[in-house]
Amino acid sequence: MPQGKSGSKLGITTSHKKAMLRNMVTSFLKYEKIKTTDAKAKELKKVAEKMITLGKRGNLHARRQALSYVRDRKVVEKLFTDLSARYHDRNGGYTRTVKIGNRAGDNAPISVIELIDIVSRKT
Repeated sequence: MPQGKSGSKLGITTSHKKAMLRNMVTSFLKYEKIKTTDAKAKELKKVAEKMITLGKRGNLHARRQALSYVRDRKVVEKLFTDLSARYHDRNGGYTRTVKIGNRAGDNAPISVIELIDIVSRKT
């Protein structure tokens, strides 16, 4: 019996989806908060959490794996220094998705996806 594939197709080709997710995860890790559609936010969450986990591992192989996906070296440096230190005792769940309504042009559901700030949660 054939098994299903995980993740949404998003109505685009595989190469387009891969390029879009690479750009989105780079922007997300750089700015720590972006606004996008609900479906794209769900796909981005999977990739972003994997990148942060690579940053927490911190070895050379993990850095090379992150560099093969993330498009900016400065973002990878931020991932392995700042973000890995911020989430070192957290075992996943680094992102939060908040639905903010629908887009004016095509009524697509829009969400804000952001990194959870550990400092504000402890107080």
